[in-house]
Amino acid sequence: MTSAPTRSGPAEERSLPLLVTPPQPGADLVSWAAGARRELRADLQRHGALLLRGWEVPSVAVFEEFLRTAIGEPLAYELRSSPRHAVANNVYTSTDHPADEAIFLHNEQSYGHVWPRCIAFHCVTEPATDGATPIADLRAVTRRIDRETAAHFADGYQLVRHFHEGMGLSWQTAFGCESREEAEEICARHDIRCEWLDDGLLRTRQLRPVTAGHPATGDELWFNHLVFFHPTTLAPDVQEALLSAFPADQLPYDTRHADGSPIDPAVVARLRAAYEAESVRFSWRRGDILVLDNMLTSHAREPYTGERRIVVAMAEAVERAGARS
Repeated sequence: MTSAPTRSGPAEERSLPLLVTPPQPGADLVSWAAGARRELRADLQRHGALLLRGWEVPSVAVFEEFLRTAIGEPLAYELRSSPRHAVANNVYTSTDHPADEAIFLHNEQSYGHVWPRCIAFHCVTEPATDGATPIADLRAVTRRIDRETAAHFADGYQLVRHFHEGMGLSWQTAFGCESREEAEEICARHDIRCEWLDDGLLRTRQLRPVTAGHPATGDELWFNHLVFFHPTTLAPDVQEALLSAFPADQLPYDTRHADGSPIDPAVVARLRAAYEAESVRFSWRRGDILVLDNMLTSHAREPYTGERRIVVAMAEAVERAGARS
C-alpha cells in the first residue's frame, strides 16, 4: 500500500484522513483490497479515516465490491432518521437534504443499540463548489469535553421524535412498516418508547448513553446524537420556523436530559465547539472513496452548488454492550 497523510488548511499537523493511492498506475482496486485488507484495516483503526484517491472506480458496483472485499457485506439502512434512497444493493445516496443545508458532525446511527462500525462514501459526481464531507477525530473530541460538561449526562440523554405528517420522514418510512402494531413491535425490539398522542401523532423516546466503548481499541468515546438533534444546532432561521410551526415539546427532533428535562443551550454549545475544533475538510474529486471507522470519526456535510452525487454504504454491525436484545 502506498499511503501518506493528506493535510488541508488549518489541520496541517494532522493525518486525518490518511491518503491511499494506487501502488502503480492502473492497479485494480478490488484485487488490491483483497491483498491489502489487513494493512488497510490497521490503517483505518490507527487513523480513523482513509481517503482512496487516484483509483479507477467506474461504477457504484465497483465501490460496493470494494467495500465487501475490504470490510464486509454492506448493511441495510434501518431505523432511519434522514432521507436517502437506495441506488444499489445496500448502497444509498448520502442524504437527500436540500443542497443549501449544512449537516452537523455525527456518527452514523449512534442513537441505536446497533450501528455500523464502518461507513464508506464514494464521489460519483463532484460538486461545482463546496460540498465537502468534513470529518472529526472522535478520540480528540472526547478529550476536549470537560468533566463538568460530561457529568450532565451521567444517566444518558433522550432522543425525542415527533412524526408530524409532511415534516421529515414518516414513521412508516423510518420503521419500514405500515401498521401501528408493527411500529410498536419494532420500537419494543429496539428499546424505543413510543406513544400515540390524541391526534394520532407518534412520539418516540430513546434513552441512550452518551459514550460507547470501541470494540477493538477499547477507547471510551463520546458517541451520540445529542448535539446533532438538539434544536440549537440548526440554523437560526430553521429553529425559528420550527418553533413557530410546532409546540416546543413536539418538535420533530429534540434531545433532552435522561429525565426528559431540557438541556441548557450553553452546554450544547460547549459540546458543539468540541466537534468544530477537530473538524477537518478536503474537497471531493470524482472517483474518491472515503472510508471511516464510524466509532472513531464523525462526519458532516457542507452546503454545495452543482449536481454533487455522493453514495454511501455501511458495514460491520456493532451492538452496544449491555443492550437489551
